[in-house]
Amino acid sequence: MSETAYEPRMKVRYREAVRPAMREAFKYTNEMQIPKLDKIVINMGVGEAVQDSKKLKSAMDAMMAISGQKAIATKSKKSIAQFKIRDNMAIGCKVTLRGERMYEFLDRLVTIALPRVKDFRGLNGRSFDGRGNYAMGLKEHIVFPEINYDQIDQIWGMDIVVCTTARNDAEAKALLKEFDFPFRN
Repeated sequence: MSETAYEPRMKVRYREAVRPAMREAFKYTNEMQIPKLDKIVINMGVGEAVQDSKKLKSAMDAMMAISGQKAIATKSKKSIAQFKIRDNMAIGCKVTLRGERMYEFLDRLVTIALPRVKDFRGLNGRSFDGRGNYAMGLKEHIVFPEINYDQIDQIWGMDIVVCTTARNDAEAKALLKEFDFPFRN
């Protein structure tokens, strides 16, 4: 009896529905021309870590719960006296998701987290960088079901960047629409 390997829902959807739809829409001649998701980078700035290093540890734990992967601390590049930041001081954390974890996170983001955002009216369709990457921000990390609301001491915002292999914004937007990203009209 052989064990069947688990495959994320969004990965199966990409292979069975998104690829054929993209090929039809943009008339690709080669299979390798079809854009795909490359990585998802989640960044959390923790300015309070300057006074209290426990805040950074708490943010990193929350990031690990959300992404399923250990977060790394991001450090300041230069000293800023007004903010009491010294050179090379830990002031945030980030995670880069690829492969199976990326598709799992994307599924939870689109189906669970975004609908739980307060007063959500859709994502801004102009937040592309010109090279097929999409950036968005969340004001509260508590919209993810992995975060226990009773055990958090502070609410942090986060930046989420979805990197694709698309050559332009139109291809990237079409790809993300196929993944059910709720863009505003």
